[in-house]
Amino acid sequence: MRDMLLGQTLKPDYRLAFGLAVLAIAADQVTKAMAVRWFTPPLVVIPGWLDFRFTENTGASFSSFTEFGTLIGFAVIGVAFVILRMMVQAESGLERAALGIILGGATGNLIDRFARGYGVLDGAVVDWINFRNFPTFNLADSSVFIGAVILLWSAYRKN
Repeated sequence: MRDMLLGQTLKPDYRLAFGLAVLAIAADQVTKAMAVRWFTPPLVVIPGWLDFRFTENTGASFSSFTEFGTLIGFAVIGVAFVILRMMVQAESGLERAALGIILGGATGNLIDRFARGYGVLDGAVVDWINFRNFPTFNLADSSVFIGAVILLWSAYRKN
C-alpha cells in the first residue's frame, strides 16, 4: 500500500478506482443538495410508482438501527479502511473499480453524517429516490449496491 500511495504515480487501475470514487461522491452530494432544495413537497415522476422526496435517515440501510447513528458512522470509517486494503489486494482492475464505487458511496453517506448533525457523526443521511413499496434511498446507496454487484460478478466470472 505504501508503494501505491507514496511511491511513483498511481497505476492506471488505481486512478480509475479513485476517479470512480470521486465521481460517485460528487454525483451523490450534488443530487442530495438538489433534493434538499427542490423535493419538498415530493416531485412525482411516475404517479403511483416513483417520486423524488427529501427525507433524512439517521440509521443504516432502509432506515434500520436509527438509534445507532454515531456507531454506524464510525463503522463506515472502519469499512472505508478495509475497502482501501482490499483495493491493494484486488487481483484485477475491475475489482479495484468496483471497490472504488463502493468507497465513493460509503464516503458520500459519511459526509452527510459529518455535515448534517450537531455532534460527531450523528447527522442524518439525505435520501430522495422513492419507489412505491421500497425504502427511500440515494445515489450513495446505489453506488454501494452497484459496486457490490460488480464484485460478485467478477468473483463468479473467475470461477
